[in-house]
Amino acid sequence: MAPPPEAGIGLFEKWLSVWVGLAILAGIGLGTLAPGLFEALAALEYASVNLPVAVLIWAMVYPMMVNVDFASLKHVGDRPKGLVITLAVNWLVKPFTMALLAVVFFETVFAPFIDPADAQQYIAGLIILGAAPCTAMVFVWSQLTKGDATYTLVQVSVNDLVMVFAFAPIVALLLGVTDIAVPWETLLLSVGLYVVVPLAAGMATRQLLLRGGREEGAARLADFTARIKPASVIGLVATVVLLFGFQGETILAQPLVIAMIAVPLLLQSYGIFLAAYGAAWLWKVPFNVAAPCALIGTSNFFELAVAVAISLFGLNSGAALATVVGVLVEVPVMLSLVALANRTRGAFG
Repeated sequence: MAPPPEAGIGLFEKWLSVWVGLAILAGIGLGTLAPGLFEALAALEYASVNLPVAVLIWAMVYPMMVNVDFASLKHVGDRPKGLVITLAVNWLVKPFTMALLAVVFFETVFAPFIDPADAQQYIAGLIILGAAPCTAMVFVWSQLTKGDATYTLVQVSVNDLVMVFAFAPIVALLLGVTDIAVPWETLLLSVGLYVVVPLAAGMATRQLLLRGGREEGAARLADFTARIKPASVIGLVATVVLLFGFQGETILAQPLVIAMIAVPLLLQSYGIFLAAYGAAWLWKVPFNVAAPCALIGTSNFFELAVAVAISLFGLNSGAALATVVGVLVEVPVMLSLVALANRTRGAFG
């Protein structure tokens, strides 16, 4: 199996935090100046799915899904340690610690300052975010740490396969534990729309491109992914603008709430990274596997989380707001962890 091309860091990846920050400011500004426009966009929905958000998320996720190579699953046993850490963190630790932190902070620490109904919404959003392991941005974080591209592909492929079957049950379990009603039909529809459909489309595209000779197929795949990469970039920036446009007035009116939501997210992110990175160091996992596996475990598939929260609870819900705050926190936190990993590279020998 050929690994993804080792291209240099592009302008977008290099200044990712700047572009996302500008998109956030643009979204809040537009949402404040033209609320009618965003109300009209919010009304464009079918079966609890907001159509503009769906289109942008597909545009963002599909190019990444073309990179997912399920043929890489045959390499699972080659170096299992990093994969074991990633899977354990993503599916046995992260969703449950996120739920615990959400309950502790919004039912105890912040309870005097927040309406109980709102608190339950924030908890729901954080649970959805914590149960959605990263897919779309994994390759960026791996590349920024000069991670093993082939191994990252293996991790993403296994993770996506697990997510198809595990995301909905885990979210339903944790929402049920916190006494929040679970609309199963909408939850399963969301998983189908935002995981299964783009993953299937990416797999089909990959197979079509790889037909014929191996070298010719690999060249076609590399050319195709390079051509559609701008769609992913545009999708990310436009999604951030749209989401912060929907929530702009709420964010400006409730900065304290945003700060409260950010607290468990920050604790979760840094705690999960240190746990996974530390486990990799103790287990003598090489750095080019250890760094990506810890970053994958820390990062979130916020595109899926936002879409599911909107589908389950509505565009203007506290759950949707919590996942949008996840977008706000995600990029600067992950870039700080990339910097930490690169500075501690020498500890891995």
